[in-house]
Amino acid sequence: MILQNILSSLEDAKAEDVIAINLQGKTALADQMIIVTGRSSTHVGSIADKAIKACKASGIGSPRVEGMPQCDWVLIDAGDVIIHVFRPEVRQFYNLEKMWGGDRPVETRPV
Repeated sequence: MILQNILSSLEDAKAEDVIAINLQGKTALADQMIIVTGRSSTHVGSIADKAIKACKASGIGSPRVEGMPQCDWVLIDAGDVIIHVFRPEVRQFYNLEKMWGGDRPVETRPV
């Protein structure tokens, strides 16, 4: 439900190149990672605002947000869902899809 609300808000904000990566079993950080692109810093900020509102509407009190002043890369940590909103050249530089989207080894937890 939370994931669908966030994805709908991203679509409403006209986010580009939306990718959702299932992280279950790959890391304890979150269950899902969403990576999107905005055309400009203003667009990135607008997309992030809509995603934050969708998180709050889904019952996530106050997601942690970093990067809003510059809006080159905004990170929204909503607990089970992490959202990255990039300007195109910043997204290309960090290439998170390659890092997280491939066949990562399953994370093991110490006993």
